[in-house]
Amino acid sequence: SLCLPFPSLFQLKLWNKYRVSNIPSLIFIDAATGKVVCRNGLLVIRDDPEGLEFPWGPKPFSEVVAGPLLRNNGQSLDSNVLEGSHVGVYFSAHWCPPCRSLTRVLVESYRKIKEAGQKFEILFVSADRSEDSFKQYFSEMPWLAVPYADEARRSRLNRLYGIQGIPTLIVLDPKGDVITRQGRVEVLNDIECREFPWHPKPVLELTDSNAVQLNEGPCLVLFVDSEDDGESEAAKQLIQPIAEKIIAKYKAKEEEAPLLFFVAGEDDMTDSLRDYTNLPEAAPLLTILDMSARAKYVMDVEEITPEIVEAFVSDFLADKLKPEPI
Repeated sequence: SLCLPFPSLFQLKLWNKYRVSNIPSLIFIDAATGKVVCRNGLLVIRDDPEGLEFPWGPKPFSEVVAGPLLRNNGQSLDSNVLEGSHVGVYFSAHWCPPCRSLTRVLVESYRKIKEAGQKFEILFVSADRSEDSFKQYFSEMPWLAVPYADEARRSRLNRLYGIQGIPTLIVLDPKGDVITRQGRVEVLNDIECREFPWHPKPVLELTDSNAVQLNEGPCLVLFVDSEDDGESEAAKQLIQPIAEKIIAKYKAKEEEAPLLFFVAGEDDMTDSLRDYTNLPEAAPLLTILDMSARAKYVMDVEEITPEIVEAFVSDFLADKLKPEPI
């Protein structure tokens, strides 16, 4: 490896491809297929310095989580109680203020989902710094937890989902497959839990709670005049077939889509984003924002058509667009 003060275009592509949000980060890849074997390589070499578990490929959730789980009253249950349920794997800690804020909301969401008769369980995977902190924090939670003393199992769950920050809520289907890694955003955007279990939408309306996703890789953002009734919904309908095509293409290759898709109206948060990225005030305005690369791609035309959006996305993915600095 080579450490450079300013990343090259090639390095930035690797950051985007593997959704790296902080450093140091070590990712193991199958050289034959190019697929990610493990995102949390730093935890691997800490937990398995002898390489006994090499090649560190992903294991089923049921295998990684196997063992006793706790209720906050001290009751111990076997992990097989999760079978047949949707599961939220909740990585959190008492010392983290955003975690405590999310936990308060999540407790209410959990109760609403259970009261609606849905089979749903949450599993707390602690990142607390002591068992006392864990116990104090867990006392506020009506769900299950991996015992704090079982550091190896907590670490394996972190490795399984490549956790790079907290709070993170991963929502699984009853088979243990990931529905969404953005459970935090979904819970905050859907207080009544009407859209549980929160299957991802191809196109999102940009809000304060999901704006954090702009930092996770390149994002297509179509800015519209939200004072025009129906403009945001029309913009979503325009982008959605293109987003679905891109998502399906990469899902078939078992890869994450290289772009997230947003429609942004007019509010204080959007104004701040325009100011930060030095975008013109035009609406509609078609952009691709790459925060990690501090780069933007802008198409300012009077009318946005599906053909224009598709060509813009294709040219971006083919590296035919020239970036402007943010």
